[in-house]
Order: sequence, then structure tokens, then C-alpha cells
Amino acid sequence: MPAPIAEWLNLLLRWTHVVAAILWIGDSFLFMWMDASLEPPSRPREGDVSGELWMVHSGGFYEVVKRRVLAPGEVPQHLHWFRWQAYTTWISGFALLVVVYWVGGAAFMVDRAVLPLTQTEAVAASLAVIVSGWLLYDAIWTSPLVRAPRAAATLSLALLAAAIFGLCHLYSGRAAFLHVGAMLGTLMAANVWRRIIPAQQQMIAATRAGRPADASLGARAKQRSIHNHYLTFPVLFTMLSNHFPSTYGHPLPWLVLVLFVAFGMSVKYWMNFRSRTPALVVATVFVSLGALLALTLAPRRPSAAMAASTLGPVEFSTVDAILERRCMTCHSRHPSNPSFPQPPAGVTFDDPAHVVALAPRIRVRAVETKTMPLGNLTGMTDAERDTLAAWIDAGAQR
Repeated sequence: MPAPIAEWLNLLLRWTHVVAAILWIGDSFLFMWMDASLEPPSRPREGDVSGELWMVHSGGFYEVVKRRVLAPGEVPQHLHWFRWQAYTTWISGFALLVVVYWVGGAAFMVDRAVLPLTQTEAVAASLAVIVSGWLLYDAIWTSPLVRAPRAAATLSLALLAAAIFGLCHLYSGRAAFLHVGAMLGTLMAANVWRRIIPAQQQMIAATRAGRPADASLGARAKQRSIHNHYLTFPVLFTMLSNHFPSTYGHPLPWLVLVLFVAFGMSVKYWMNFRSRTPALVVATVFVSLGALLALTLAPRRPSAAMAASTLGPVEFSTVDAILERRCMTCHSRHPSNPSFPQPPAGVTFDDPAHVVALAPRIRVRAVETKTMPLGNLTGMTDAERDTLAAWIDAGAQR
């Protein structure tokens, strides 16, 4: 694909994806908040009313009444559905996965230090993970186990943890985190497409036909909607994680992601039920956060003093030679790597002054997290990483 087309396609898809996700997640937050804020009807209401709610916004007052079902034959002339936000988010997200991760030699996916996959193997595994994640989850929640929701939830979370562990031993940390998000995002969109909307359509069809609607359909749809709601924070984190190498570049990336999932779900529960949140949920929030801080902030490479004392003073010419061999195939004004027609994130090492200014960032990416070079395609050695550390921690002088 020509570079200018790929660049514009990436931009348009990412823009669409973010806007659609804002709409979808915003709807989820709003409806969950309304359900948690409903009060008993203040006066007699028609129909099977479960609660009412008054809101004020932009100078207007809104009265919301929730019914479990409509009366037979009672179909509003205008009924607003909430589905295209989910579909657009998934379609644009999947297209982004193809453009960014599947195309271009799978440069962002494969880390040969983790597993030496070919591009075909990496893409096939990616598709298999996304499809099988939904099939397995849906099988659990359509099985007799659904009558024991705590057991079904425990099994689902255990399988999610296993998937996280497996993906972090299949792909680079960055790609593993993204694929967990893609798997969960597919699960959420498929819930809307295959379970939530069909249940609502069956209830409307019964109402139009003059038959009582089956309220259990709505209850099952709501269950899937709640699952989607609790996955929003973990999915948002995985979508943003590529900007934070201290997370996916950790020596135990699977543990970091499991803790972020636990933290995100617990915070979402607390947001929904602040007045009656169990102590166990509060403890999970603080324990997960504390463990995350300890994991991501703890030093993971020998100290600068140790490297400097072993190597002695490091000249800039030595550092420049390492960068030229290992980094400037991508990070130069004119990259020689065909996967990157432009330097990633606009970072270039052609100018020595720029290298000095970027020294702290180089230390994080090349020394502490080892997330650069990407997939270590150029074969940077640990000795070279220690040399960079010694130069940076001695003051990064030219």
C-alpha cells in the first residue's frame, strides 16, 4: 500500500474509531447511571414501570420513566435504538488492526525474543484469538452455567487471565495488549449484535403482534450489557497502552495487564455502586493500584553507577554508532526500513543535539523496557543497552 494512502487511511480510521467509541461508551455510562439512579414512581404510572428519574441539562428538564416491557400492541412511533455506535467502533477498530498490525510485515506484532513467528502465522493467530474469544465466552453464558452467574463470571475471568498470559508469550508486549483489547472489543460488539439487539427485536415483534413480551429476554440482554459496561475501562487501557512502554515493556507484562483489568473493573463497580460497594472491591482497587505502581516504577536494569563503573566513560561517538546500527533504519529523516516511510512518532537521531534531548526517553525504551528497537529487528545487544545507560546516566554529553 502506498505510504500516503496508508497514512490517510490510518488517520481517518483512527478518528472514526475514537469518535464512535466515545459515543458507545458514553451511552453505556449514561444508561448504567440511570439504572442505578432510578427511584420508585412518585405517582401512578401506566405500564410495567420499574422506576423514574428527573434530570436537568442545558437549561432543560428531562423526565425519564423506565418500563420493563410495553403493553401488547403498544409500539411507539419513534423508538431510538443504540447499536450503530457499537458496530462502527468495531468495524473501524478491526480495519485499524489490519492496517497497523497485519500489513507491513507484522513489524508491530512479532518479537523474535518472545516467539519467532512469520507474518502469516502472526496474522492467523490474531484472527483466531479474536474469533475464539467470542465463541468461548458466548458458550459459557448460553450454557446451564448461566444460572450460576458467579461461577460463570469466575470461569470467564480465569479464561481471560489465561488468554492474557498466552498472548504475552505469543506477541510483543505492545501487540499482546492491543490484541486483548481487540478480543474484548469484539466480544462487546458481538454482544450487541448477536444478543442484545435480537432480544429487543423479539420483544418489539411480540408487542406489535399483540402478544405479551417476554421480560426474560430483556433481562438476558441487560446481563450482556452489564458485561460490556465492566469491560470498558480495561479495553480503553489496552487501546492507550501503546503510548506507555513501562506497562507492556515490563518483564511480566501479563501480570501488569491482569492487574489493570482488575483495577478497571473494580473502579467501574465503585462508580456504579459507591454507597454499597463491598470492602472486597475497595481492597481490590487499592491492592491492584499498589501492585501496579510497584511493578512499573521498580528499576529493572542495573543502576547507572554500576554500568558506568564497569564500562568507564562512554564517548558520544560510541553511542552514535549504536544508534546508527540499531535505530536509524527507522528513526532518521529518511528511514531505510520500508515499513516506516516516516520516522515513527517523528523521532529522529540525525541531529546529535536531538539525541541528547531525547536521552531520558531512549533510556526508557531501549534500556529499561527493551521495547526498542521494535521487536529487536536490528539485534541490539544487552551490552549495547548497558553502554547507552552508562552514557545517559553520566550526563548524556556530546
